[in-house]
Amino acid sequence: MQKILIAITGASGSIYSNLLISKLLAIKSQWDELAVVMTENAKDVWQTELGNDAYKNLPIKLYSQNDFSAPFASGSGQFNTMVLIPCSMGTLGRIANGISNDLITRAADVVLKERRKLICVARETPYNLIHIKNMETITLAGGIICPATPSFYSNPKTIEEVAATVVDRVIDLMGLKLESYRWGNKKRPRLN
Repeated sequence: MQKILIAITGASGSIYSNLLISKLLAIKSQWDELAVVMTENAKDVWQTELGNDAYKNLPIKLYSQNDFSAPFASGSGQFNTMVLIPCSMGTLGRIANGISNDLITRAADVVLKERRKLICVARETPYNLIHIKNMETITLAGGIICPATPSFYSNPKTIEEVAATVVDRVIDLMGLKLESYRWGNKKRPRLN
């Protein structure tokens, strides 16, 4: 079973983290523990983009970005999957350069050093060469870069369905099972 950490940074894309958490709660039998850590900027962006502060009422533990007593701040906490969604280029750069200045970057450092699964849902466009080099460094260290680039072959009709094309891919990368559209399906997917 999995112990999962969702890290939410201040990049645009709160819809992705909100949708991922909702979908993970719907498949609760596939994981043992789920935790969330958010930056202060992420809270502001969430409020701006989603118009609420629903992250305060999640039925899971929400950690402060400076709470270094969190179990995933150490390899002994045995969190085996970390998803940064959305992942700002600033956070990605600090992770790529080993700068553990808050709980998110420390947890990412732990996941990489323990050879566990780190998924960075990069949210920026266009990329500059520094961004690309940092993504290369994380990839070479064992992380996965999954840009927040939606697909359209499922014929999404709403913004939530568009965002789900990214979130469903992240859930696949996590190794979890979720009913979603698959390439070659003849019928439109049933979305949660």
